[in-house]
Amino acid sequence: MSRRRSRLSTLATAGTVLALAAGLSACGDDDSEKSAGSSGAAKGSVVIGAASNGAAEEITLDVPEVASIRAQLPESVTEDGKLTIGLGMLPAGSAPLGFLGDDQKTVTGSEPDLGRLVAAVFGLEAEPKNATWENLFVGIDSGRTEAGFSNITDTEERKKKYEFACYRKDNLGFELRKEADWNFDGTYKSLAGKTVAVASGTNQEKILLEWRDKLESEGEKLDVKYFADNNSIHLALNSKKIDAYFGPNPAIAYHITQSASTPQATRSGGTYSGAGASLQGLICATAKKGSGLAKPLAEAINYLIENGQYAKLLETWNLKDEAVRTSQVNPPGLPITNS
Repeated sequence: MSRRRSRLSTLATAGTVLALAAGLSACGDDDSEKSAGSSGAAKGSVVIGAASNGAAEEITLDVPEVASIRAQLPESVTEDGKLTIGLGMLPAGSAPLGFLGDDQKTVTGSEPDLGRLVAAVFGLEAEPKNATWENLFVGIDSGRTEAGFSNITDTEERKKKYEFACYRKDNLGFELRKEADWNFDGTYKSLAGKTVAVASGTNQEKILLEWRDKLESEGEKLDVKYFADNNSIHLALNSKKIDAYFGPNPAIAYHITQSASTPQATRSGGTYSGAGASLQGLICATAKKGSGLAKPLAEAINYLIENGQYAKLLETWNLKDEAVRTSQVNPPGLPITNS
């Protein structure tokens, strides 16, 4: 993701990140490697959604090795039989993207699970290595990790050092009460007369305030509200003090899953590109520039798209609305001026 406060930095850098359930302790880099282990599935199959504390249903997917894709990998990647996966999930994690599981040892979530699926296509064992957001990139730079799967946004600034194989839309989302009778239709006009909560200092606030100003110039009103934390936002939503919350879509998807069987159930009211109206932001597997990994990473992801495992992954983590049709290598990213 972008270093802007706009997006879920997977990890504790954006104010809109949902906290993990109490009791999930953070661990240092060395301990995290021990606790991040593989899915434990037999070769040719991958367990996803493991130890998720109710965020996902654990399932096992068949994922055969694809020799033609493996053959494109540098020998330095295949010689040890492992794909080292960079995660920036310390200290607290960020459900549903990546977090310490309820068994207190498995790093689970949509990002490490996709890394496990890609490793299986390569015929390699996935070896997640967890770190802080900043040290995620240090790991890629140093060769400690071979590919980052950690909600990393494609930006033109990052292309100076990294190459990308994109796999998910970088979206903001609207969270509504389950019984709400309206949806965001992709345009600011659908927010006329609404009261919407947003986190201060974020990219989504910038977008929302621009929409508010446009509506005011047209004689309409959009009321923007601020709250101290996510608990306060959801209390306001449930008590009908606000009509919607506008924030990072993965965090909203997680809360929707967690609240589904409660009287305070919510739903998605639509999404909007985190890059704004002119560009669909993309989340990408990230490798060191010149490593030669972007192309085989994209081909592995496309194999998973074509054969259904990708759709199962997104369904498992309630991220279907961020699906891409195909993985592209180094598509246009956020401009340097907006990175």
